[in-house]
Amino acid sequence: MSTREIIKEKKRIVIKIGSSTLTHMATGNLNLIKMERFIRELCDLRNQGKDVVVVSSGAIAVGRKAVNLEKKEETLAKKQACAAIGQARLMMAYQKIFGEYNQITAQVLMTKNTVMDPLNRLNAHNTFTELLKLGVIPIVNENDTVATYEIEFGDNDTLSAIVASLIEADLLILLSDIDGLYTDDPRENDKAEFIHKVEKLERRFFQMGKETTGSSIGTGGMWAKLHAAQIATKAGADMIIANGEDMQMIHKIMEGEAVGTWFLQDKDHDFYLPDYIQAVYGD
Repeated sequence: MSTREIIKEKKRIVIKIGSSTLTHMATGNLNLIKMERFIRELCDLRNQGKDVVVVSSGAIAVGRKAVNLEKKEETLAKKQACAAIGQARLMMAYQKIFGEYNQITAQVLMTKNTVMDPLNRLNAHNTFTELLKLGVIPIVNENDTVATYEIEFGDNDTLSAIVASLIEADLLILLSDIDGLYTDDPRENDKAEFIHKVEKLERRFFQMGKETTGSSIGTGGMWAKLHAAQIATKAGADMIIANGEDMQMIHKIMEGEAVGTWFLQDKDHDFYLPDYIQAVYGD
C-alpha cells in the first residue's frame, strides 16, 4: 500500500511538540488554548486504543519566563535552573489539562546515558512498556537539570526519534513551525519546492536541511529533523514533519490526509541506536 491510508493502521505513536509551538511567540508564556487542543487530540488517539508518547520541549523556555531571565544572560547553570523551574510548571499544566479528560499521564526524564548504557536502556524500555500497558500517556523530556551535554546534544527532534526506536513505535510525528521538508529554506528562497514524500533518506536531502531554526525559542532545525528521520526510519517507524500551528493536524495525519512530509520506514536490521548516536554526536 503506497498511499497514506497505511497511517490509519499505526498503533504506537510518538509525537514531538516544540517550544515555539507550545508558547506565545510575543511573550514566551505557555499557549494554554493550543496546549488544550493538543491534549484533546492525544486523548482521542488514546480513546481509539492507540499507544501515545509525547516528547515535549518547553521546560527551559517556561522557566526562563518565570524568573524573567533574558536568553542572552543564560549560562549553563542558569539554563539548568530554568529547566528545573520550567519542568515542574510544564508538567503541572499537562497534568491539569489531561485530568479534565480523565487521562493519566506520567513524566519521564532521559539523558544520553539512558540510551548509551545497556542496562539503563533496558530499564527505560520496560518502564515505557508498563506505562503504555496501563493506558498512560508518558510525557518525555531531557533531564536538563542534571545533564550538561544533553542541552547541547538535545533538540527534542532527536530525542523523539530515540524514544520511537526505544519503544518500537511505528509512527513518529514532529510538530514544528514549518510545513515539512523543502528543497531549500522557504523563508529565504521563495522558489523552494515542498517535498511530500521521502521513500529513502539519501544524502541529497541532508544538503537541503538547515541547522538553524526560525524561532528564538526552539533549538532544533531541519538538520536535526532529518537525523531524527534517519533514526526513526532505520528503526522501522514512519515519520511525518508537519506544522503544529493547527492542532487538528494530528487527526488529519492519522486519517491519512496528505499533510506534511512523510518519511517511509526503511528498517535496517543491523541498526544499533547507541552506535548511531556515537557516530553522529560523539561523546
